[in-house]
Amino acid sequence: MIDRLALGLLRRIDPEQAHHVAINALRLGLVPKPGPVTSPRLATSIAGLDLPNPLGIAAGFDKNAEAVDPLLVSGLGFVEVGAATPRPQPGNPRPRLFRLTEDKAVINRFGFNNDGMEAIATRLAARRRPGVVGLNLGANKDSTDRADDFARVLAHAGPFIDFATVNVSSPNTEKLRDLQGAEALSSLLAGVMQARKGLERPIPVLLKIAPDMDETALAELCDVALQSKVDAIIATNTTLRREGLSSPHAGEAGGLSGAPLRDLAQQVLADVYRLTNGAIPLVGVGGISSGADAYARIRAGASALQIYSALVYGGMALVGTILRDLEGLLARDGFANVADAVGVDAT
Repeated sequence: MIDRLALGLLRRIDPEQAHHVAINALRLGLVPKPGPVTSPRLATSIAGLDLPNPLGIAAGFDKNAEAVDPLLVSGLGFVEVGAATPRPQPGNPRPRLFRLTEDKAVINRFGFNNDGMEAIATRLAARRRPGVVGLNLGANKDSTDRADDFARVLAHAGPFIDFATVNVSSPNTEKLRDLQGAEALSSLLAGVMQARKGLERPIPVLLKIAPDMDETALAELCDVALQSKVDAIIATNTTLRREGLSSPHAGEAGGLSGAPLRDLAQQVLADVYRLTNGAIPLVGVGGISSGADAYARIRAGASALQIYSALVYGGMALVGTILRDLEGLLARDGFANVADAVGVDAT
């Protein structure tokens, strides 16, 4: 009931301001803290990381690592913060975040607004709660060497995180998605992997991809991911597509997330699972808002999951609901754990 009342109040104010209020509420302990939801059936692992459950929060929610400890006890299995860039940057002009209530969706064009890697790394170093925390790596908008930016952020923040995500799939930084091309991506990942070698404790490197690539480009990307030995792929980031929307904000520029992305994100994940023959673990994200959505993504090939936009409409209580329903579906179909269900629907 408290969660529903809070959501009602947040929807009455500007979306970006509501986001800041939500982060502050977490920091101040005004959100229930059930601890990570877990059981023998939900406990799983991906890329060598042991998770109490497969459901994490995607990058973008806690951009500046201000609420890591509260998020680790909100029921989630893991947390990803960022994106972090070498230097602080303000991002794109406001307004840059829009609720599409009629479509249960969100459009954002933030543009990697963040406090920079030094401030974010300091906060990550100060976290007290145990749990898996990753950092989304980004590049400054005005950088003369964006590929090097990713390696710099990893080298600086790597000692304080459990995994790093190479994000070349945001649509809100001009020409960033050009780095998904085979030659550019191969070079970028080589730099990131070299930076990882310099860490005292090597960590998994994940690659986050866009849902808007054609079949040829996706196949080339998968080949590069295999050759570069990335530890997992996150499928997918937001989309530029706008089919079937009814909200008056549907024409806003930026990346679309939420319910309309669900089927596209699931198809891309299934395609990546097929193109890599299941050799690279996958994190499914995009339009997941129920236990059934989560289960379908796992059966399509996901070893772990992330949510974000669904929380705008369902609140943090949605985390527990999704996981309880997921556990029931796994039990119904006779799966002893999440890992047993991964990719069973792959063709």
